[in-house]
Amino acid sequence: MRLEAIFVAEAGGEPMETRESVEAVHGGLAGDRYCTGRGYYSPFDVCETTFVQAEAIEEIRETTGIDLADGRHRRNLVVRGGDVHDLLNCRFELGAATFEGTRPRPPCRHVEEVAGEDGVARALGDGRGGICARVADPGELRVGDEVGDVEEMGNFEGLVASIRDRVGR
Repeated sequence: MRLEAIFVAEAGGEPMETRESVEAVHGGLAGDRYCTGRGYYSPFDVCETTFVQAEAIEEIRETTGIDLADGRHRRNLVVRGGDVHDLLNCRFELGAATFEGTRPRPPCRHVEEVAGEDGVARALGDGRGGICARVADPGELRVGDEVGDVEEMGNFEGLVASIRDRVGR
């Protein structure tokens, strides 16, 4: 999978802004509404970061005529070339950061209200809403970065080996 687009919003309901790079920090993406506690669902239902597939956004446009490519999907990181659901319960690298896929991110009524178009929540349903991920190790992300070193979180031996490789022991 390759990072195709980065979106952040300063506060809940604010338009998503596209970036070429962003710093993943403990708590989310620097400057994003959920990292700063200004998200619509803060502090009740927070995803530190959200991932969605570019192919899902294209499928929505083709089947419904709703174009969400401008960030109206309200997800932070758009990736291409794989199923984001394969990252659930996994630790993985993207750019200089490490993430942990925590849970699916179904759409809600708020995404439709902010998008200003009927049918957005329904279009993002059926597994097209993406996933939530926690920032495990901070670092910079850039458009074009590849997802790498995907490791199941239940694989303790693999996790220990990867830590040993990082510290050179």
